Amino acid sequence: MTFLKPGKKQTRASTSSVIRSELMEKDADSTLIGSNEQGDQLVKVRHGRKPVILPNSDIDRIMECLVCSKPMYPPIQQCPSGHTLCLDCKSKVNNKCPVCRKEIGNIRCLVLEKLAVSFPLTCRYHDLGCEKMLPYYSKVKHEAQCIFRPYSCPHPGSDCSIMGDVPTLLAHLRESHKVDLQTGSTFNHRYVKQDPCSVDSVSWTLTLFNCFDRYFCLHFEAFRLGNEPVYMAFLRFMGEDSEATKFVYCLEVGGNGRKLTWQGVPRSIRTHHRSIRDSHDGLIIQRSLALYFSGGDRKELKLRVTGRIWKEL
Repeated sequence: MTFLKPGKKQTRASTSSVIRSELMEKDADSTLIGSNEQGDQLVKVRHGRKPVILPNSDIDRIMECLVCSKPMYPPIQQCPSGHTLCLDCKSKVNNKCPVCRKEIGNIRCLVLEKLAVSFPLTCRYHDLGCEKMLPYYSKVKHEAQCIFRPYSCPHPGSDCSIMGDVPTLLAHLRESHKVDLQTGSTFNHRYVKQDPCSVDSVSWTLTLFNCFDRYFCLHFEAFRLGNEPVYMAFLRFMGEDSEATKFVYCLEVGGNGRKLTWQGVPRSIRTHHRSIRDSHDGLIIQRSLALYFSGGDRKELKLRVTGRIWKEL
């Protein structure tokens, strides 16, 4: 997976050795717990008072299970030699320490469990704007929902591994996927497909829209619903669901004096386009109706989808 983020000038602190000496001189009753060779946040503990603060990378190493390499949570198991692992992995190694091969027994590492709740950590998306300081045991849950975490590329035509913020993805979509960007809250999308009676695999188009200082993705997909080819159009919002719910959109397709209309709320690009398609949350056109809208020509499908986006007051 490739993670793109905008260029940002980084500043470095003094070297760890200089900071270590300064801390010791300023506070003799403080203990230096961790350091970072690249000069990131160092840590000191004022005995009995201040919480411990370690660089995230150091904490990850300390709290990493020797077996599954995942973060450990209580009850943390410990062998007689002091090697630690999570409870779920204890049975995986037949109750023998994977390092020293001693019987693990039923020893809990209470010191490590208490240490984990005693210091705050920065969110892993701190460089992208998150300023929260989090206890170790709530850090993973927060990061799974952090609004500053990068978005996946919303292009449906490939398993693109690019991730980034909205401006980064906009540039990527236009440069790498050649996606068209239109401005305005109304649109008129023309979809043409050869041999409309055959949908052997999913096909799609994607268009970007900029309105209300936000960006939207219009999807138009052809796929099989059971044994019947269908066509579907829906809108996704390039941002969080909490923002997406502030907007409404409508889609309309028709011909020969008939029309089909859909109104809905755009879904965030956090939701995969396949999930939206499979939930039928959009304008769905059966093949027979699509052919009728096209004038009955069974050799070429020509559909014109019009739409509008507006903001709820």
